[in-house]
Amino acid sequence: EVQLVESGGGLVQAGGSLRLSCAASGITFDDYTIGWFRQAPGKEREVFSYISTSEGITYYEDSVKGRFTISSDNAKNTVYLQMNTLKPEDTAVYYCAALWEAHGGDPSQDYEYDYWGQGTQVTVSA
Repeated sequence: EVQLVESGGGLVQAGGSLRLSCAASGITFDDYTIGWFRQAPGKEREVFSYISTSEGITYYEDSVKGRFTISSDNAKNTVYLQMNTLKPEDTAVYYCAALWEAHGGDPSQDYEYDYWGQGTQVTVSA
C-alpha cells in the first residue's frame, strides 16, 4: 500500500517558520518527483514546489521563491519543505504528491500525480 504522510503543519505568526515533511512508503522513492501543493479557502489547489528525487532538480513558484526550500532525504524516503518568512497568504492546506517519473508527466499539473497525502493545515496569523 502506498502512503504519503504530511506532517509539520500548524499555527505560526507572520514572519515565522515551519518545516513540513512528506514521508513516503510503498513506492521506490527515487523513481518519483514529489510535489507540494496548497489549497487556500475558496481557491483552487496549486502546485508551488517540486523536486525530482532522482536528479535533485527543484522548482519554486514565484510567490515562494527565496522563502521556501524543498529537499529530499532518499535514505528516509522523505521530502522536506522549509518555509521561512511566512505570510498570512500562505495559509492553506498543504499536500504532497508523488509523480512517477517514467510516465514523463508534467509536474506542474496536479492530474499527473499518482499518489497524494491527506494534507496538513498551515495557518499564518497576521
